[in-house]
Amino acid sequence: MAIQKKNIVEVIDAIDHYLILDVRSPSEFNHAHIPGAASLPLFDDAQRAIVGTTYKKQSREEAIKMALPFFGDKMKSMIETVEQYCLDFEKTKGQKPMLLVHCWRGGMRSAAVAWLLDLYGFKVIQLQGGYKTYRNWVIEKYTQARTLHILGGYTGSGKTETLKQLAVNGKAFVDLEGLANHKGSSFGALGQAQQPSQEMFENLLSQSLYEQEKIAATIWVEDESQRIGTVMIPTAFFDQIKKSTCHFMRIPFEERLDFIVANYGIYNKEALIAATIRIQKRLGGLETKNTIAAIEAGDFKNAFAILLKYYDRWYDKFSKKEKNNTLINIIENIDWIDFDKVDPINNAKFLLPI
Repeated sequence: MAIQKKNIVEVIDAIDHYLILDVRSPSEFNHAHIPGAASLPLFDDAQRAIVGTTYKKQSREEAIKMALPFFGDKMKSMIETVEQYCLDFEKTKGQKPMLLVHCWRGGMRSAAVAWLLDLYGFKVIQLQGGYKTYRNWVIEKYTQARTLHILGGYTGSGKTETLKQLAVNGKAFVDLEGLANHKGSSFGALGQAQQPSQEMFENLLSQSLYEQEKIAATIWVEDESQRIGTVMIPTAFFDQIKKSTCHFMRIPFEERLDFIVANYGIYNKEALIAATIRIQKRLGGLETKNTIAAIEAGDFKNAFAILLKYYDRWYDKFSKKEKNNTLINIIENIDWIDFDKVDPINNAKFLLPI
């Protein structure tokens, strides 16, 4: 019986029910993969290079002959790995998984592994077109028309926390900073895991958009610059953000300062000083010196007061552009909302009817 093949559109609606087995090499998988996929490499990186070179310089048949010993040595361990993956899947999700196998283009690598697993007795589906067709789906996702609400506010307004409260109350929310593992400033990497590659960030973002669209027709996102740490919001999606209404929270400086001190004063002084030095050219020599001195003295309120004033000025500068010698906001539609304090729970309640 032939191995069943499905395209990405057929798979994506039921993706949580699949144990996705990525049989590409470890370096390919580590660079980027389908979110939730498990690595089951047919070849390691060196073996992949050897087989690929043989295929290009000699023939398909010679490449297969070269690959057979590599495959033969791994057969038993691959089956045992899949058995463990299946047990873990059942424990986590309470159901037996369907196995979805893919390589880069849905070619020989995934066909070989699918054959082995099918021979052993697993029910296997091969992803038609492989990871490449998934990437096409990811890129196309950003061009789809959608309704967005943007939550803005100066640094320290508790935007992310407010958005999470909206999500608790049933709103659709894509956490750009959470997906990027970065909070978007020089201090944004503090306390965060390593950032994903650009390609992996795009995969995660597209998958999140798809999932949140099932919750509500309108999706909330945070007002961000296009760059978040080392990753970039895809231009097609960023253009949608810029054209959407931005609900801008105006909260007093002192309230925001207290919030920043509480959230960033927990990090060690060396990390805070290093983050300050990264912006010293824009912050200025004197302000950098004063900030570092305050951090070293443990006077975090004064240190962050200097930094918060800097970020307020920087936000104003890059949220506006000149037209006929007049400053206008890049985001065309702004809904100004005044709040007395940083209070994610109550501020989110105010935003719920929007």
